[in-house]
Amino acid sequence: MDTPFVTQNPTTGERVASFTLLTPAELEARLARAHATFTEWRKTTFEHRRALMLRAAALLDARKDTLADTMTLEMGKLLTAARAEVEKCAFTLRHFAENTERYLAPESIASDATRSYVRCDPLGPVLAVMPWNFALWQVVRFAAPALMAGNVGLLKHAPQVPQCALALEALFRDAGFPEGCFQNLFIGVESIPLVVDDPRVAAATLTGSERAGRSLAASTGKALKPVVLELGGSDPFIVLPSAELPKAIDVAVAARVQNNGESCIAAKRFIVHEAVWDTFKTGFVARMKALTLGDPRDNSSQLGPLISAAARSELHRQVRVTHEAGGELLCGGVEPVGPGFFYPPTVLAEPPRGTPAREEELFGPVATLLRVKSLDEAIAVANETRFGLGSCAFTNDAAEMERLSIELEAGCVFFNGMVKSDARLPFGGVKASGFGRELSQAGIREFVNLKTVWVG
Repeated sequence: MDTPFVTQNPTTGERVASFTLLTPAELEARLARAHATFTEWRKTTFEHRRALMLRAAALLDARKDTLADTMTLEMGKLLTAARAEVEKCAFTLRHFAENTERYLAPESIASDATRSYVRCDPLGPVLAVMPWNFALWQVVRFAAPALMAGNVGLLKHAPQVPQCALALEALFRDAGFPEGCFQNLFIGVESIPLVVDDPRVAAATLTGSERAGRSLAASTGKALKPVVLELGGSDPFIVLPSAELPKAIDVAVAARVQNNGESCIAAKRFIVHEAVWDTFKTGFVARMKALTLGDPRDNSSQLGPLISAAARSELHRQVRVTHEAGGELLCGGVEPVGPGFFYPPTVLAEPPRGTPAREEELFGPVATLLRVKSLDEAIAVANETRFGLGSCAFTNDAAEMERLSIELEAGCVFFNGMVKSDARLPFGGVKASGFGRELSQAGIREFVNLKTVWVG
């Protein structure tokens, strides 16, 4: 029987390597090791953890080219983007190395006690169920705060990126972390509820689809364990009359095709005021048409392949159904012939309600343009989706910014710039985009016990 952990080069379709699942005995050994390591790791000082984390960051710097090449091989990320991802991971390791002691410092609170305060204690082993699209970054943004807080990590990575998973396990081991501090689990999805239910596992986190999020939330709910979910997105990108249009168009294209369009926080629905509709549409479509589709290792390529043939077929179905229902196809929309899982930059205009481009997440380089007559309508259209991850608006009107920052139903609102995650800022969504926060002080406190101490 084929193993689900397979490296398949999406640029060529070639199957490169496969990896076997853990046996029940091997999984048990890893869980026991995680529990035993946690009992000692939680006692270590911030200074000790900081030194190891900084060593891991230095190893990322040294291994940047190798790690970037692995990401490009396994999921088709542009090599330049893959190198940037490694650099972002190193920055994040350093950020939590330098800031965790401050983030988790005891907080004195006046009460009827002689002394009362809140301290932050680690919870234990945390299971992380992670996706393929940012194969290093998604893991590091969990692992850096979790390990610095005194927890230990168990990684169930996506089956498409097994070599990235092994590289991350090696990174922390080679940096000097105890063997049980960060372990890779080659397990199938059917084993996730068993791991969650294990009394030695304290919490879980997932970045992925709604379906995966619902499944993990059900398991953690049954086990009464905390969980953070970062799920899908259909991010609005609002363009209003006061916007600097050339910049808005440049950022719009970059925001839609980042990571080959396979990003939860990629801009997907471009909501444009009628006063600037024609200018924006013309410029945006021209820029999308001009993008170069090709080998992600070639520096001239601006778009690489999608992760799989199945992903491309689903994206094309969404485009076709939307077009047939009345959405105007302005460019793209044709599956290329030849090896690899490429899909051209595609723009759909004014799709009717109920169509995939209006209701679903499009995970690839497909943009949806929607024309509105007012700020009120722009907000209504932005919020009509069940998702609520990121949002972006281009305007130079302070009153509009104030309204949008309050009324957009999303975990973050970016003005005049592309939505991105940043170790210094909380990251997460609302509605069907999940709950809980990653990164910053808010994120690191998701997996600690905020313990009240009262002294009479």
